Amino acid sequence: DAQRQKMDHICRKLRLRPGQRLLDVGCGWGGLLRHAARHYGVTGVGVTLAGEQAEWAVRANREAGLDGRVRIEFCHYRDMPYAAEFDAVSSVGMTEEVGNRNLPQYLRGVARALKPGGVYLHHAINLRPHTPFPRWTAFARKYVFPNGDLQTLPAVVGGAARAGLEARDVENLREHYTLTLRAWVRGLEANRAEAVRLTDDATYRIYRLYMAGATMGFDAGLYQLNQILFVKPAPDGTAGLPPTRADWYAPA
Repeated sequence: DAQRQKMDHICRKLRLRPGQRLLDVGCGWGGLLRHAARHYGVTGVGVTLAGEQAEWAVRANREAGLDGRVRIEFCHYRDMPYAAEFDAVSSVGMTEEVGNRNLPQYLRGVARALKPGGVYLHHAINLRPHTPFPRWTAFARKYVFPNGDLQTLPAVVGGAARAGLEARDVENLREHYTLTLRAWVRGLEANRAEAVRLTDDATYRIYRLYMAGATMGFDAGLYQLNQILFVKPAPDGTAGLPPTRADWYAPA
């Protein structure tokens, strides 16, 4: 239920409408694209570097009867060929792997893919501004996220502005992620025997420690989970957005 509500929240922020085209960068299993196609009438393209996930997503799209409306491409964001083709772009939990050094190039690719007046929803874990990386970062980078490199909110907003994107809304959902992490830890502990069977005891303990520690980081505000809505203004500067956010929270 929480996952479906999250996807619906993203689709509402993007204000998706039938006939529009959505690009999901780092699409994973393709769940957001299928949700948007089913419930909002869009067609879409998902970009991912995870080969097995891409194969699974292609099968899932076919089984859902969405093969002609949702396409999955095995492609690096640096190689995206799109130019003003999409009404909306989303990225959920992917740019933590893009890193600070590559963020400007990534955001330029997103801006290039959007039509004038198009919107981009940037969903990512950020480090609290003006805060050094915590001392346990080396542990997480070695054992959990080998290429992980969290950005700060000002870095993302500033980089997007340089790419021609205008920030229109920021929502920090870190308390929600605390609840998620606690549920993950409970689920992992409840299934310890199966987790160890599939991996080993060291892997089980690494992920249990990582998720428990991350919970403390979100509780303390060291980590943030931000959704930032950007727009690519038209040449005359208009954004084409309604004056309030009321439609995001209207009854379904």
